[in-house]
Amino acid sequence: MNSPEVLSLVIPCFNEEKTLRACIERCLLLKGHGIGLELVIVDDCSTDASFNVATALAAEHREVVVFGQPRNMGKGAALRAGFEHASGDYVGIQDADAEYDPLDYLEMLKPIRDGKADVVYGSRYLRRDTRRVLYFWHTWMNRSLTFVSNMFTNLDITDMETCYKLFTREAIRKIAPQLREERFGFEPEVTELVGRMNFRVYECAIHYQPRSYEEGKKIGWKDGVRALYCILHYGAPYAPLPMQLLLYLFIGIVCALANIGIFAILDTAGFHLLASVLIAFGMAAALNYLLCLAILFRHKARWSAKGELGAYIVTVAAMCLLDYLCTWGFVALGLSPVWAKAWSTLIGFAGNFLMRKYYVF
Repeated sequence: MNSPEVLSLVIPCFNEEKTLRACIERCLLLKGHGIGLELVIVDDCSTDASFNVATALAAEHREVVVFGQPRNMGKGAALRAGFEHASGDYVGIQDADAEYDPLDYLEMLKPIRDGKADVVYGSRYLRRDTRRVLYFWHTWMNRSLTFVSNMFTNLDITDMETCYKLFTREAIRKIAPQLREERFGFEPEVTELVGRMNFRVYECAIHYQPRSYEEGKKIGWKDGVRALYCILHYGAPYAPLPMQLLLYLFIGIVCALANIGIFAILDTAGFHLLASVLIAFGMAAALNYLLCLAILFRHKARWSAKGELGAYIVTVAAMCLLDYLCTWGFVALGLSPVWAKAWSTLIGFAGNFLMRKYYVF
């Protein structure tokens, strides 16, 4: 007789002594449905009795294993540690509180067992059901972050911030080594990796009973800001072309304003037209390079450091020549120097983006 497939649930835990035992007991109900179970508790250096509760549970149930972090490092770090120790055929995530129902994993497993999915997200927003009404701004933040994340990953999931994420063993082995986020930035980071690696993704409606902050909820607005940063930082270099174009438009607007502003200052100060154009363009180009590296592209994507810099200099020289010729031409047509500079900057936008995307970076 074949042994049942094993579901590993990684359970990050920080100061959850009041709910941890009830959470584990609810998870253990999955055994009654023919599923092998491994519950990997990672205590994130709790300051209450959570670790003692966890070790007691491990002594009572062979399915429970416990690991402790050397210091408080955050949910993302705890999950990475748990993924290293999880040995099941499928690996899921379970918070140590009472917000989620572990029996929902029965439905989430179906698309993977049927060979349709590599990753399944449990969505809190797919089911219209009775629910506890709580924080409008918290829900709005979750939905907004999901919307922005989808723009970068080209997925159409409804709940990127959900705790319930289920992976095949093969999928999590590919994802885990690339994870870097320590706290709740894990959610957008792992979603970007799922989208970039072209895994087959399904969603499943789940039950959700949110806690209030008085009851121990930990995520806050700072985590929302960090999540937005993670979406941008991890997603921009691999985003669909329309999204990259929008980002470069933002970079281009900032640099164009810098270009025009510096030129106007130099022109007012009596600098020669050529000198004003070259200095303003060079400073704006340096700013553009730094912003492209910080936001949109990855350093050394195609070249060595010197090679990339050389390619960028060639691009800048070509676009600088175009910028000067356009500015000179518009001035010759009767436009004021500043307006001539503005129009030449606009013309160079498309060329700058294409050369940076397909040549430099």
